[in-house]
Amino acid sequence: MKKLFISLIVIIVIIGGAMLAIRFINFNRLGADTYYVKITQDAKITSGHASDGSAYTDYNYNLPGYSKDGKEKDMEFIAQKNLRKDAYLEVFWKEDKGVTSYEEVKKADIPKKAAEQLN
Repeated sequence: MKKLFISLIVIIVIIGGAMLAIRFINFNRLGADTYYVKITQDAKITSGHASDGSAYTDYNYNLPGYSKDGKEKDMEFIAQKNLRKDAYLEVFWKEDKGVTSYEEVKKADIPKKAAEQLN
């Protein structure tokens, strides 16, 4: 009976931990390289229809991104809205998938060598 109770507690802890991980960990950022970009132009807009018939609009960007060491890489990604001009983004890039995630950051939060390249 005691072994069953302990086993049940362990299973509950494992399931709870997995649920927390799914909720709070962005798996698109795990193992990704970080680059910084500045939105300097309007997006190229493409529209279409999903398989269920609903319409969508994509905002396509192709901008230079810079690593914390100031190394440049072309960042091609799609947003679901037109991003604000002069906004700075932290972009997460994977070799096999390209840009997997991004978020807006303050210029002060960008590493010095990358910030120098973005000016």
